[in-house]
Amino acid sequence: MTQTGRTGWVPRVGMAVLIVLYGLPFFWLVVTSLKSDTAIFSQTGLIFEPTLAAYRAVVNAELLQSCVNSAVIAAGTTALTLVLATPAAYALARLKGMLVTIGLGAAILLQITPQPASLIPLYRVLGGWNLLGSQLGVILADTALLLPFCILIIRPFFLSVPQEVEEAGLVDGASRWRVFWQIVLPITVNGIATGATIIFFIAWGEFLYAITFLPSPSLYPISVLIAGQIGMYGIHWSNMMAIAVMASIPILVIYAFTHRLLRDGLALGSVR
Repeated sequence: MTQTGRTGWVPRVGMAVLIVLYGLPFFWLVVTSLKSDTAIFSQTGLIFEPTLAAYRAVVNAELLQSCVNSAVIAAGTTALTLVLATPAAYALARLKGMLVTIGLGAAILLQITPQPASLIPLYRVLGGWNLLGSQLGVILADTALLLPFCILIIRPFFLSVPQEVEEAGLVDGASRWRVFWQIVLPITVNGIATGATIIFFIAWGEFLYAITFLPSPSLYPISVLIAGQIGMYGIHWSNMMAIAVMASIPILVIYAFTHRLLRDGLALGSVR
């Protein structure tokens, strides 16, 4: 048996383990959403009478509005984060010296700061800007949270671009901005798209900032609607699972179209 044949089983086993770890919970989520609240506890196996009662109860205008709210927050956060993170990552990839060390250290420190620790400072800042109660305030808060993470994701892609390519553009008379816009960005578009996809996935699940900064339920994202199934007198398990399944569909669709991009982009970024 060749060396490749002996080691070929390793990725297959790893893939099988990942499918079980991530696929089984989602499968059980779908199964639970097809049960009634009583059947969830009385029929714990896979043999049960499926029902769509939970979906009929939750698929309404409120669910649609929550999905729209989540899409607005996720898309706005992704766009603003990329606008700020892309030039910052490029600068940290090209500059030398102590400034880069300080910048990367600050990004890592901000990245590991717990989200609840930023609630009071952001509440005061957004209140001073009259942005409390608006989705724009949540977008700004999410951007502040995810910006360091996005910088750390995108920077390796700029490091992979040979500086000789940029120097050739400068010699030809192009400005630094034109080199960045017309040469560097097209080369690193795969990495930037990878960062955008990851940021969108994270922002889609926004919860803490939404319930803190948004006073109106009509502005809540779908994650808050899921948590709303937990009431004073019990938990509507089947409704909660049905909403969770509906919330997962947009993410699964996006992932189906971008999984190759994520795979190639993360593999390229890992070499740096």
